[in-house]
Amino acid sequence: MKILMITPYLPYPLVSGGQIRTYNLLKNLSQKHKITLVSFIREPREKRFLKDLKPYCEDILVYQRRKAWSPLNILLAAITPYPFLVSIYLSLSLRRDIKSLLAKENFDLIHAETFYVMPNIPQTNVPIFLVEQVIEYLVYQRYVEGLPTWLLFLKPFLKFDVAKIKRWEKLYWTKAKRLAAMSQDDKDFIEKINPNLKVDVVANGVDIEYFANIKKRKTKQPTILFVGNFKWLPNRDAAQFLVKDIWPLIKSQIKDAKLWIVGRNPTQDLKKYQSQDINIDERVDDIRFAYSNSDVLVAPIRNGRGTKYKILEAMATKTPIVGTPLATEGINIEAGRQAFVASSAKNLAKKTVLLLANPKKSKELAENAYLLVSQDYNWKKISDRLDEVYMEVGKN
Repeated sequence: MKILMITPYLPYPLVSGGQIRTYNLLKNLSQKHKITLVSFIREPREKRFLKDLKPYCEDILVYQRRKAWSPLNILLAAITPYPFLVSIYLSLSLRRDIKSLLAKENFDLIHAETFYVMPNIPQTNVPIFLVEQVIEYLVYQRYVEGLPTWLLFLKPFLKFDVAKIKRWEKLYWTKAKRLAAMSQDDKDFIEKINPNLKVDVVANGVDIEYFANIKKRKTKQPTILFVGNFKWLPNRDAAQFLVKDIWPLIKSQIKDAKLWIVGRNPTQDLKKYQSQDINIDERVDDIRFAYSNSDVLVAPIRNGRGTKYKILEAMATKTPIVGTPLATEGINIEAGRQAFVASSAKNLAKKTVLLLANPKKSKELAENAYLLVSQDYNWKKISDRLDEVYMEVGKN
């Protein structure tokens, strides 16, 4: 089949969950389909990564994404019906080029990765397959609800923008012939809102061979790991929750414990916690190094639906996991068998201390988790599932 895939980011380098997902799907799906990739970039220098994607694509078109806080984008969000998130990706030149592509090429399917790239798709008879990595309006809704006191004056404006996100997200669900969600919970949520929608679960995966190819090292100090890109709001919230509420409870019981927070773009609010016992590290080039040199991954995610790559990666590296129900959502984890699951700071700390003090239980959890991820969440299996959906949705 001929596929036109539109993404809000270039799927390389692999520094975010979305990039990891799209890159691995491209790599596997290109064996069966001819894919034209259309992506947004933030900086011109990203074009140097095109060579890493060309082996999997018939053609690649890139477009400069509008800067979020540019005067033009603020104006567009203010005077048009589109929310701030969508206006970032509005592009007349892209829409014109897609219209030209659709006229020249006989595409069987348009794959839109996230709803907010869809305004750039002109009227067409080519079926659209929309992938919702998360339900965006829920993420921003939770963010607005948790605004600090000194920003409350912004709340009415932000709530209005979230309402616009919700309106457009739900509208574009209906514009697609088929939707994909990352988890059964997301599928159920979408279908509850609109029972007429057809939603498939196409979960995220992990490169098992790549991550399993590490050797776990004996740490000098009990080391707790947190992983996440801090451009993503739920990761910011989780890191703050960990440092402020969970970490002091762990430290009170394990005096020599060390907290290692790994991820790009840490905020200044997070950097201020850098100390002898807390390492805020944005310079880890190979994330496998972090997993191999830590004793337990703690993922206190309180916002953001979908499958979390950090959980799959930890499972593939046999790193024991302590997380919230949201952190393990979308993965067939049985609490207490493949990971410890808790919600409160007190219980998350308690489970972490238990694993640090009990190597036998840590190993048991890690081995069970590795067995699950290697069987059910490898990219080959995930890509085969997506290929089935492609064949059902494609116009031929």
